[in-house]
Amino acid sequence: MTALATSMAPAGMLSQRQLIWRRFCRHRVALASLWFIGILYVVVLLAEIFAPYDPFARNPTGLLSPPTAVHIFDDDWQLHRPFVYGRKVELDRQTFQRHFVEDRSQRYPIRFMIRGAPYDLLGIVPLDIHAFGVDAPGAIFIAGTDSLGRDLFSRMLFGARTSLFVGLLGLGIGFVLGLIFGGLSGYYGGAIDTLIQRFTEFLQSLPTLPLWMALAALVPKEWTPTQVYFGISSVLAIIGWTGLARVVRGKLLSLREEDYVMAAKVNGVSEWAIITRHLLPGFASYLIVHLTLAVPQMILGEVSLSFLGLGLRPPAVSLGTLLLDAQNIQTVTLSPWLLYPGAFVILIVVAFNFLGDGLRDAVDPYRQS
Repeated sequence: MTALATSMAPAGMLSQRQLIWRRFCRHRVALASLWFIGILYVVVLLAEIFAPYDPFARNPTGLLSPPTAVHIFDDDWQLHRPFVYGRKVELDRQTFQRHFVEDRSQRYPIRFMIRGAPYDLLGIVPLDIHAFGVDAPGAIFIAGTDSLGRDLFSRMLFGARTSLFVGLLGLGIGFVLGLIFGGLSGYYGGAIDTLIQRFTEFLQSLPTLPLWMALAALVPKEWTPTQVYFGISSVLAIIGWTGLARVVRGKLLSLREEDYVMAAKVNGVSEWAIITRHLLPGFASYLIVHLTLAVPQMILGEVSLSFLGLGLRPPAVSLGTLLLDAQNIQTVTLSPWLLYPGAFVILIVVAFNFLGDGLRDAVDPYRQS
């Protein structure tokens, strides 16, 4: 009712937040992207439930198995609940390639909330319930399997969790540093501004990829792959705040001479309070958009560096490490489903970009309501 009332109320009766939400809801693609991203974060956070198999469990008889076809009609065109057929392997005598074919004599219905491999949900709650699956000895691989027979769909969910969450630490550090240094530079000016800007230019001149390579060689060998990426992303966040800092500096240079800032100074408000309570909220909408657009950059950075062997490494599971199996043309030709993680990355990045575009249009003060 509240959202409906907001959308139908005259623009003059709405608050600034309600106006932003009203404009955002008109951007249908951005609204759909928001729902997609929200559902995706819930699914990957509860990946143990939604994944039908353990991401590290191997199936020796299902190496490089193609995606399993789901049926609702049998050979006699009788309607059934969704099911999958059994599988058997046949050898092509001419090419000596293995081919998986359906065994029509075996039919396994897809069951929901089925018991399977035990796990600890969020590392705390012991459970063995999976969102869907089939009874043994049947198997369902809706995205196929990799070269070791591991379910690719389950690994994509766990890999998306890593890619979506592991970069947030570095993003948060860079965001805070950008606000602090940009705020000091823009508000005080003078020697402080000159010193910070020269330091910013020095950091921007550092080449990113060689820096990643150097950091990857310096990290302790006893660190786990996740600790390695957390450490490297944190260090890069410390030197990656420069773009945001320059924007914050420019905004504060234009806002620090406003009348309400002068009034706050006359009333004895501290300079830190003026920056944090009066100046930064003046362009908080831009900061929200910046954060939204920075997340896909962190995801692409993790995927690219893991693909090059500089970020996360197996046995860690991320969308970047899942693409390591797709580095040769033979894999792409014979097992194209191994490219599914790449398509998943594209979908996530596009959704974040659409969300950022929608937020940018919604917070534009010159856009009509």
